[in-house]
Amino acid sequence: MKNKINQITIVYLLIALFAVIVFHKLSLKLGSVENYPICNFAKDILLVTITGLIFRFILKDNNTKNKAIYERLKKSMSDIRESNEKYDIVAKATSDTIWDWNITEDSFSWNNGIKSLFGYENDEVGKKSLWWFENIHPEDSIKMSIKLYAFIEQKTEKWQDEYRFKCADNTYKYVLDRGFLIKDENGKPTRMIGAVQDITKRKEEELRLKLLETVIIQTKDSIVITEAHFNKNKLPKIVYVNPAFTTMTGYLPEEILNKSPDFLAGKNTDLKIVKKVISSIKEQKESLIEMISYKKNGEAFWLHFSMIPIFNSDKELLHWVSIQRDVSEVKRQEKEKEQLILELTKNNKDLKHFSYITSHNLRAPISNLTGLLNLVEDIPIQDIELKEILHGFNKSTNLLSETINDLTKVMIIKDNTSIEKESILLKDVFENVFNQLSFQIEKQSPIIKIEFDKAPSLIINKSYIESILLNLLSNALKYRSYKRPLKITIIAEQVNDLITLTFKDNGIGIDLNRNKNKVFGLYQRFHDLPDSKGLGLYLVKSQIEAMGGTISINSEVDKGTTFTLIFKNKQNAK
Repeated sequence: MKNKINQITIVYLLIALFAVIVFHKLSLKLGSVENYPICNFAKDILLVTITGLIFRFILKDNNTKNKAIYERLKKSMSDIRESNEKYDIVAKATSDTIWDWNITEDSFSWNNGIKSLFGYENDEVGKKSLWWFENIHPEDSIKMSIKLYAFIEQKTEKWQDEYRFKCADNTYKYVLDRGFLIKDENGKPTRMIGAVQDITKRKEEELRLKLLETVIIQTKDSIVITEAHFNKNKLPKIVYVNPAFTTMTGYLPEEILNKSPDFLAGKNTDLKIVKKVISSIKEQKESLIEMISYKKNGEAFWLHFSMIPIFNSDKELLHWVSIQRDVSEVKRQEKEKEQLILELTKNNKDLKHFSYITSHNLRAPISNLTGLLNLVEDIPIQDIELKEILHGFNKSTNLLSETINDLTKVMIIKDNTSIEKESILLKDVFENVFNQLSFQIEKQSPIIKIEFDKAPSLIINKSYIESILLNLLSNALKYRSYKRPLKITIIAEQVNDLITLTFKDNGIGIDLNRNKNKVFGLYQRFHDLPDSKGLGLYLVKSQIEAMGGTISINSEVDKGTTFTLIFKNKQNAK
């Protein structure tokens, strides 16, 4: 730079000297030597030389100043470049969305985070603050705006807020926004720079934890959280109990926090159960335990509780969570239930024994009465009243005999848990049933329709199915309607392993609105016929259920009745 100054100075001197010489020559040509003496020429040369030196000094001084300014500018540019590089690195490294708001001009700019975080392309992002405010959730916008402008007007020292910001797909994300304000020399805000952080997962987790906290506080089950490891020779220390624990035991949280739960044990606590608790803690495994525990007032109660180990991501044990419940009332009910079952079992055995004895003891007298009545029938009786009495006595004796036989059948069915089954042809069973009811069938001449083509055979107990069909067919004949010819339809169908047997008639029917829950009951009568005992359908249902089947009824008064029987058509069906 110094050589350059010297060069400029020399050029200046040469030009100036050249001008002086040229001027001197012109003076000589235009006038005499006397008009331009040598001394004037020398003076001009000297003046040019002095001005050249002054010019050099000025150039040198300006150069020094310019050099200093250049160095300062260079350093400033370096600092700005370094700052911009740091900003770019931070912007790339962080997942935050950085925004820059020129308040004076109301211009807004965003970094690439607006795309990566919210999905907006560059041409979708507004350049004004209005776009920012319009994409804030309506429920959060007013609150956020008030806090922001209070900060801009310097009523608050710092600004940060949580709100929901709309994404490009019209969903919302929870964000944490922090801003920094830049002011001019008069203290007037001119610019604001902020960073938006996605806190949606944190918010969702906070909501989930809040719900869990509500559940824990409101639940009626006691919840106890302890440390992970033993407290010296005692159980791990308690770090939390919910209000239900105080309700159950009487202990306040401040009385038992940081203490081992050994105080719940007492004189009747089973030591084997305590050892099981200790073993579960040592082995870090989940357990379900019941033990006698004691409340603050010394009252004993049955405590049912779980022990659940809580591990972190590295499989390290952090805490134990115990969900507890007072099951004293359940234990009392279970004990009463066991006692009741024992009593019912004993009473049932006694009733069976009484029934067998009664049945056996009544059979002989009834047989004797039947025999005597048969002998009396061979004796001619002239007295009409006596004859009617003997007829009624004979009828009552036969009815009592039938009732005892039916009750005996019921007892046998109820007492026999294993029913032998075999494959039978339904056609053969109905032939036997028709033969037994041939007199009634010939007398009433019903229209009978039978369809066994879709299920000709059935694996079942032969005597039971004959008894069932005999009861149903005799009921259809007995409870026929005198307004129309009797029609009976019997259809057998098979779907997979199930046989459905439908027995339908058009008799007088049953009022199911009044008697639906009584149809298959013992000694339930729905009509006033003299020979109705109310035992047939009970016997039918007992036999069907003994073979693992089901029966249902559909009936309308004066329209008829349909019974639907369903059986499993398997050899091993029980």
